[in-house]
Amino acid sequence: MELTWHGHSTWHVSVNGTDLLIDPFFDNPHTDLEPSDVDAPDYLLLTHAHADHIAHAAEFADSAVVCGTPEITGYVDDEHDVQDAIGMNIGGTVECGDAYVTMVQAMHTNGINTDYDMDAGVPAGYVISDTKPTQIEDADSTTFYHAGDTGLMTEMRDVIAPFLEPDAAALPAGDHFTMGPQQAAIAADWLDVEYAFPMHYDTFPPIEIDTDDFEREVAGNAPGTEAVVLDGDETFTL
Repeated sequence: MELTWHGHSTWHVSVNGTDLLIDPFFDNPHTDLEPSDVDAPDYLLLTHAHADHIAHAAEFADSAVVCGTPEITGYVDDEHDVQDAIGMNIGGTVECGDAYVTMVQAMHTNGINTDYDMDAGVPAGYVISDTKPTQIEDADSTTFYHAGDTGLMTEMRDVIAPFLEPDAAALPAGDHFTMGPQQAAIAADWLDVEYAFPMHYDTFPPIEIDTDDFEREVAGNAPGTEAVVLDGDETFTL
């Protein structure tokens, strides 16, 4: 599994022959790419409807299968004429090509702010695996958790870690709107992941952080986890 961070919460995940793009927002200081520079993904995953997460959905909606809550997929379809969509909800797993995608809870808000305010259902995160999640431990599976925009929540410790068993997690660490470095490090410990990547930071002044703080907090709170701070557009092989 190849994980590429394009800044903010935008990730490209490659699972065997299937490409997934999460929360496309390329107007951030960590990427030099324009949406047109990115190869069209097979699936477009949207965690919630805030503008810094669905900003460039239109650039991919006419070719990728759009996944999200029924409220978000319906909105994107109305606005951008989606080719295909999968509406799903918390706890559901769908097969996306060679990947299995499970939608999990996130603690955040989720209004669509356009010319009108519209409820977009619940905010979410995604657990992406190359094998179907089961309650039988599979040492050969590889699993990545994208937490979406969220605060620290016991769901990570009580549900995501024991039943979905992620190997790596992308955790918001910019504070102010989401977890900061300390809470993200506690999340890494609760999730019992090998690798923790900070995301959703340094895009706007309120979420500027020193990533050294993230590394120190992970070392202190989650000694079994390696903090990995990626450069924008850098790829990590899991």
